[in-house]
Amino acid sequence: MIIAVDGPTASGKGTIAKALARHFGLPHLDTGLLYRAVGYQVVLVDGDPDNAADALAATAFADDLLDEPALRSEATGALASRVSVHPEVRAALLTRQRLFADQPGGAVLDGRDIATVIAPHADAKLFVTASIAARALRRYLEMRKRGEDVSRDAITADLAARDARDTARAAAPLRRAEDAELLDTSALTPEAAVAAAVALVQKQAHPN
Repeated sequence: MIIAVDGPTASGKGTIAKALARHFGLPHLDTGLLYRAVGYQVVLVDGDPDNAADALAATAFADDLLDEPALRSEATGALASRVSVHPEVRAALLTRQRLFADQPGGAVLDGRDIATVIAPHADAKLFVTASIAARALRRYLEMRKRGEDVSRDAITADLAARDARDTARAAAPLRRAEDAELLDTSALTPEAAVAAAVALVQKQAHPN
């Protein structure tokens, strides 16, 4: 069974995707981490994330870079959003993601174009969203817990900018697939969101 989980930053899609993978016994891929690695690699070699050639060259990053803690930072997330607008970068990472999705037994993938581009044939598709206020608060609390000095206003502005880039880009924009179930987590606890996601997946995978 292939499960596609899409949605904007801090919507809860990563937490939900990991929980679905555990529940159904499937491997999980956070596809956003691939783009974060590309953005981070560009900076490592003093490249320009807004330059298509520099970003494309960075897709050849070493696999062990995916274990780098700095990939989870807010700054790297912003870099990921910038490099992901380049069609060349998306094409370079497409094969890796599709091979993961189509492995024997299936998989869970989360990102922004899983149901629309990477695995439109997925057995279950979720579009996880939340209000920008709820997303900013979650990200603020996460970053404060890590000891980062941030403001909610700055995080809100950054999320709005990312949303604009992700939904307006020409290559694989962030959008809900027509057959994806919508899950708004704005007022849900992580546990309630996961329970709702499991129910929606079971409804799609076993409609009868």
